Amino acid sequence: MSGHSKWANIRRRKEKVDAQRGKIFTRLGREIMIAVKEGGPDPENNSKLRDAIAKAKAANMPNDSILRSIKKAGGEGALDNIEEITYEGYGPGGIAIIVETATDNRNRTAGEIRHYFDKYGGNLGQTGCVSFMFDKKGVIVVEKADGVNEDDLMIEALEAGAEDLDSENEYYEVLTSPENFSAVREALEKKGYAFVEAEIQMVPVTTTRLDDPALREKAEKLIENLENLDDVQNIWHNWEQDE
Repeated sequence: MSGHSKWANIRRRKEKVDAQRGKIFTRLGREIMIAVKEGGPDPENNSKLRDAIAKAKAANMPNDSILRSIKKAGGEGALDNIEEITYEGYGPGGIAIIVETATDNRNRTAGEIRHYFDKYGGNLGQTGCVSFMFDKKGVIVVEKADGVNEDDLMIEALEAGAEDLDSENEYYEVLTSPENFSAVREALEKKGYAFVEAEIQMVPVTTTRLDDPALREKAEKLIENLENLDDVQNIWHNWEQDE
């Protein structure tokens, strides 16, 4: 079955070698807090919170840290001024980049993001300038291991409402529509599957290669600097990198 394995592999490798584990947990905690603010602290009645918790667990975020984030969101004034803002633009060589942020100062965040796009040969654009090149998909990644049968996983995923399953060297990737993501994730969770990733992603429809080493270096630096910004939650791009 078809998939988008190149992008998923890029993202997993990046997260596996990322030494800034604390920063990842901070972002996951902020995502949990935003979900609580929007729908309340009870995961049973808040699907966005359930999904945020599942994403955090897939990233090995400790349970006590997850609970602290939920409790912190209930504090007076917590996240009152936080806005979720998405920025879009083109990077070196024309790669498409989407930057999702959660900020209490949109002018600061926009200025920082624009600075790095300009510095590394990119161009920050208007809303919608690159998002049409991506599909929003639920992505559930299951590691190939003893006891995980591809045929069983495919049948159970499709019965739960998944759209597709892709087999990679080390992983199975289950794709869903955003609307069916929670139901599929919860169904597979009840079947005993453990997830390497479980979240809604912006999946590129087509990818762009950068054959020029100078452009590749600029693209790496742009993405790295954007990732290091405190307000940035997620970065999606369509750069097809070599294995």
